[in-house]
Amino acid sequence: MSKKTTTVLLAGMLAGALCLTGCATSKGLETKNLKISKYKGVEVDKVDKPQKVTDEAVDSAIEASLNANATKKEITDRAVENGDTVTIDFVGKIDGEAFEGGSAQDYPLVIGSGSFIPGFEESVIGHKTGETFDWNGTFPDNYTPEYAGKAVTFTITVKGITQNDVPKLTDEVVKTLSKTSKTVKEYKEEVRKNLETEAQSNYDNTLAQKVWDKVLENTKIKSYPKKEVKAFADKFINRYKEMASSYGMEYETMIKEQMNMSVEDFEKEVDKMAKSSLKQTMITEAIAKEEGIKVSGKEYEKQLKALAKNYGYGSVKELKAVAPKEDLEDIVQNKLVKEWLVKHCVQVEKK
Repeated sequence: MSKKTTTVLLAGMLAGALCLTGCATSKGLETKNLKISKYKGVEVDKVDKPQKVTDEAVDSAIEASLNANATKKEITDRAVENGDTVTIDFVGKIDGEAFEGGSAQDYPLVIGSGSFIPGFEESVIGHKTGETFDWNGTFPDNYTPEYAGKAVTFTITVKGITQNDVPKLTDEVVKTLSKTSKTVKEYKEEVRKNLETEAQSNYDNTLAQKVWDKVLENTKIKSYPKKEVKAFADKFINRYKEMASSYGMEYETMIKEQMNMSVEDFEKEVDKMAKSSLKQTMITEAIAKEEGIKVSGKEYEKQLKALAKNYGYGSVKELKAVAPKEDLEDIVQNKLVKEWLVKHCVQVEKK
């Protein structure tokens, strides 16, 4: 055998081996009710890894926490300053006539928030509680067509001034902000770790959703279980019927007035929702069965602790009290399947 022939054979064998390796990295499956063209090795746009948490980010988070714990202090010995919260009455007039939406009483306004047309908030600065004054302004050109560019006069009465008394970061204040940290140094480290955890969680969730969306895209449902679709739809519709009854309304009337559609169109949308939800359950169960992904007792409880924390429940017991066991098991199984899919996905650079 010549060297040339040997080289060609080796190249062919190598190519075959590479092909086998590549085939092993991707996989689909088909059942009686669905077909997934590819779920293992799906390609998704690369998600940027979490960046390092900077000192500035830590300081900003702490500042937000301190501001959230600020107390209101009533001001009686000075005029309004930028950053104050004022309680005002105002009446707006165009060509001497009051207009709809241009007046209010006891309105709380943070000076500098930019929530009013340019110049309005600045006009309040320098006035004291009890003072009434007129301010002449102009609506911006990009305002609602009815008022855009028009001159307006607001009669404004300052009824009260308060300022936020933001606490300074001390060891004593830290004890009110944290259950674990006792010093400023410890608290800053706690905040840094929390930001790192949040950034990693955002990365994980973004990637998992991208992969899951791709698997959904790759899935064709051959047939839905009719009983389950009907059960889901009936449960959803019955909630609206109960809601309508509690409002003293007819179901049909509430759908027409609140949803702005006919009952027929509404129930068609509910049917779509039912199938969309069941599609995800069907995919989850099919992949879990194919790959042997099982929810063990310990793993189940571990996942429930995370769910309880994410959804704001004080304990797993509270979570179990409001959600059926079957629903919780479905959520946990879907989460484990998504984690498996992420481990076997391929991130590619965005074009």
